[in-house]
Amino acid sequence: MPLLQIEGLTHYFGGLRAVHRFHTRIEPGEIRGLIGPNGAGKTTIFNLTTGVYRPSEGRIVFEGRDITGKRPHEISRLGIARTFQNLRLWVNLTALDNIKIAFYAQIRYGLAGAFFGLRGRRHEEERIEAEARRLMRLLDIEQYADVVVSALPYGIQRKVEIARALATRPKLLLLDEPTAGMSPAEMMDTMEVIRKLHDELNLTIWLIEHRMKFVMSLCQHIQVLDFGEIIAEGPPDAIRNHPRVIKAYLGEMVEA
Repeated sequence: MPLLQIEGLTHYFGGLRAVHRFHTRIEPGEIRGLIGPNGAGKTTIFNLTTGVYRPSEGRIVFEGRDITGKRPHEISRLGIARTFQNLRLWVNLTALDNIKIAFYAQIRYGLAGAFFGLRGRRHEEERIEAEARRLMRLLDIEQYADVVVSALPYGIQRKVEIARALATRPKLLLLDEPTAGMSPAEMMDTMEVIRKLHDELNLTIWLIEHRMKFVMSLCQHIQVLDFGEIIAEGPPDAIRNHPRVIKAYLGEMVEA
């Protein structure tokens, strides 16, 4: 059974069709890529999958359960986490506190514990901090735990966002342009981080990315969108020289 299966996904913004009959089937442990020119509909698909938008048509099934139209917090609880194309961190909080926030949906000490500082609350807070620091060690950023996010390099901020997504204990992690704005060195480091997460956590990853080297090196299967429709899909070698992909990215002159 696939971890995620999407069938006939279609979405309109008013009279504009942003996504048309998109489909995918992601198996457990896979790293899958979704690429295409700007405005092709990639982030819209992630927003539909994670409940930010409700599809106009189509069906989204996660672990055999229909999640179409569920709210973002319900989908997160089922095991889907994501990062965003534009960073969404609490810039005036430390890196550690940004990650700890994501654990608070899991707290068990209740209102009485929160108000009166009962032993259960103290134990839970200690557990949350230990878990947050474990994720920071995994991403090699624990040395930045007490640094305010706004003072961190961009590449480290991206890792903080990934750690925060991992705090929800996902089975499927969606990464929306994880190397946007990065230098080549930061890109290569991010590539190794994703491989590490995939291998050590047995994590299934679905990513959007514009840098072809990044996608071709990481993904076993790639889908290409243009104007909301799939124009090609397959392994990296089949995508790299596909004429419709080249045309979508570079235009008619290449074909000529």
